[in-house]
Amino acid sequence: MKKAARKGFLRRLSLIACMLLPCMPECVAGQENPVRENASGMLARAAFSPFSPASAMSRAASRTTLPAMPERVSDPDLDLLLAGGHVIDPKTGVYGVRDVGVADGRIAEVAERIDPARAAQVVDVSGLYVAPGFIDMHAHVFHGTVPDQYLANSYGSLPPDAFTFRSGVTTIVDTGGPGWRTIRLFVEQTVRHSETRVLAFLNIVGQGMKGEPIEQDVADMDPKLAAMSAGLHADVVVGVKLAHYLGPDWTPVERAVEAGRQADIPVMIDFGRSDPPLPLRELLLDYLRPGDIFTHAYAAVSRREPIVEDGALRPFALEAAERGIVFDVGHGGGSFMYSVAVPATEAGLWPHTISTDLHTGSMNHGMKDMANVMSKFLNLGMPLEAVVRASTWSPAQVIRREELGHLDVGAEADIAVFRVREGDFGFWDVEGYRMEGDRKIEVELTLRAGRVAWDLNGISKEPWTAE
Repeated sequence: MKKAARKGFLRRLSLIACMLLPCMPECVAGQENPVRENASGMLARAAFSPFSPASAMSRAASRTTLPAMPERVSDPDLDLLLAGGHVIDPKTGVYGVRDVGVADGRIAEVAERIDPARAAQVVDVSGLYVAPGFIDMHAHVFHGTVPDQYLANSYGSLPPDAFTFRSGVTTIVDTGGPGWRTIRLFVEQTVRHSETRVLAFLNIVGQGMKGEPIEQDVADMDPKLAAMSAGLHADVVVGVKLAHYLGPDWTPVERAVEAGRQADIPVMIDFGRSDPPLPLRELLLDYLRPGDIFTHAYAAVSRREPIVEDGALRPFALEAAERGIVFDVGHGGGSFMYSVAVPATEAGLWPHTISTDLHTGSMNHGMKDMANVMSKFLNLGMPLEAVVRASTWSPAQVIRREELGHLDVGAEADIAVFRVREGDFGFWDVEGYRMEGDRKIEVELTLRAGRVAWDLNGISKEPWTAE
């Protein structure tokens, strides 16, 4: 047998073996959807456990005949087939073992079984989860070499492709690096040179997030010009950002919200450090609109009221969430504390969106990457399906890019394939406190527009064999 034919035969034989001996939770008759939503809208596991011996026996009994050996078609209609993975797709409501076919960079088919002979390449992902590519809605990727400009075309920001795909991120949103004066440079320098899809919240400060004293320049906070710039770059700009203002007045908040209103896009607020502190309750209930975003939700920022007081969640936080304010993680190097996150989540305030606040000050500390932040919430008790929702479909809805964050047929094939490792792990917060955990998300494969952008263990590659 020639080498190419032998490889094809071995690949087909491997697929058949995986079909007969599944090692991934899947749905048996009567268990089409292994998760359900509880009264609060949070996804919860069904009582039936797909890991139980009874489930394994049911799976084995449901596959009693050997499928016919597939013959490779001369003109395959699929470029790539992800075979046998456990799909988690909150938007479409698909939860269970499915094959996912990709053609021309888009999702072509999601089905319980797709004939592998139809695909030019087959990747066996049995035993792994398959989800839409993760959306990191809070990061800093306006990387440059201009000194002393903080996160705007300077060293504090990071080049996106070096930090996204390895953690399953296919879309990343820079939050406030560019302002209305510098967005064109950001587009040309960062967006156009990245394989990752890069979007942006436009800083209400025209010069962007260049640090002090530039971010205190109220005269440079122009709602009309910010909204106009957002419209001119609507393919990239998804919102308006305000951060780091030190003054004791609401003027910057009012101008950011006005820019968002004029451009019809959401506003993200990094609130705090005002002297004296401004009331957080007023921000959430009086100034922000439904759909606007309160980031660094689980922080205790200097001169900002936290959402937790004396170990208890403040009632206005839940009121704000019910009003439609989006609570975003924005972990960063100083904005995630267990002393806030634990009582808040125990009281029912889970994040709407999970994000990293990626920059040089967070990447090598407690934050690390998107998969690590997702793992923290998994170990805090957030169901896996809800963690995936907060990292895919929810942020897509928040930034009003509903063509993203799902595996609908026709959608761009941005896909994260991952495993949930079991063992003894540690996750630490920005105060240096470690929490033990027994589950950790590890990304095996990332597709961006149907192309393999990350492959941890070479599962998309042909095995090497000696002649």
